[in-house]
Amino acid sequence: MNTADFDFDLPEELIAQTPLKQRDASRLLVVDRESGEMKDQHFDAIIDHLQPGDALVMNNTRVLPARLYGEKPDTGGHVELLLLKNTQGDDWEVLAKPAKRLRVGSHISFGDGRLTATIIKELEHGGRIVHFAYEGIFLEVLESLGEMPLPPYIHEKLEDRERYQTVYAKENGSAAAPTAGLHFTRELLEKIEEKGVKLVYLTLHVGLGTFRPVSVEQVDEHEMHSEFYHLSEEAAATLQEVKAAGGRIVAVGTTSIRTLETIGNKFDGHIQADSGWTNIFIKPGYDWRVVDAFSTNFHLPKSTLVMLVSAFLGRELTLTAYQHAINEHYRFFSFGDAMFVE
Repeated sequence: MNTADFDFDLPEELIAQTPLKQRDASRLLVVDRESGEMKDQHFDAIIDHLQPGDALVMNNTRVLPARLYGEKPDTGGHVELLLLKNTQGDDWEVLAKPAKRLRVGSHISFGDGRLTATIIKELEHGGRIVHFAYEGIFLEVLESLGEMPLPPYIHEKLEDRERYQTVYAKENGSAAAPTAGLHFTRELLEKIEEKGVKLVYLTLHVGLGTFRPVSVEQVDEHEMHSEFYHLSEEAAATLQEVKAAGGRIVAVGTTSIRTLETIGNKFDGHIQADSGWTNIFIKPGYDWRVVDAFSTNFHLPKSTLVMLVSAFLGRELTLTAYQHAINEHYRFFSFGDAMFVE
């Protein structure tokens, strides 16, 4: 397969820059993979496509306000750090700008010294390992000083940073939101649960690699990034019961899909409690083990996420659905509209 096989022309004005005022007022394109039929609806209609006995699986990761702006005390030079992952204790892997001025031993101050960082290791492509020093609780300091690391294609300032969190966000650790979940309100989730659908939560901490473009011509040559996931004993037991009773596993977003299919591959199609790192690459030809249907946003041309959708719908139907969305002026990417495929 060629990467170019998953390309399409997307008008820039369809890239959503801000979230809608009402989460579930976004649009929903429903696609039947058997018939190819498509329906234009609003997101709250997703409840009509869920059946009693189904499990709706959501990623409860919470986005860290991981972008920090500071200065070097010795020169007054401005510095930007983007936190990627906690390596141990108060040591973090970060992306640094301007990296060339941040050598081992360099010091950075944030918020008039409320938080300081020391470079302890240099990595490739602007990466650094830093050691943070502060008083109190790190996440509280970060909440007060950090900014949300919005995707590179969003240029508008986010007025309310909770709009880049799902209403069920709980586990701190992501550098980006699991955006398919942004459409749900607490009221809609209550209605879904009242219908007899099991609400199940897992965790996958989304890394910035999710925005990394596919730069190779041949799809099989692309190396996927790794992300940490966790599925609890309770969640696994619920999913096992749903499967045994003939219910569907309906995933919210590609992060939930990647977690469930990683576990399904690891345990020969069975669902078990598990934690670890996954770099699963789901593309056409993939043998689905767990997921029966899913919702997702509209993704970048030539991205691994479009390839994932194509693995479920087929490439031609996926591109037909995307062209329909473009023709009907759906909003794309993180703050955009959604599709439901079954």
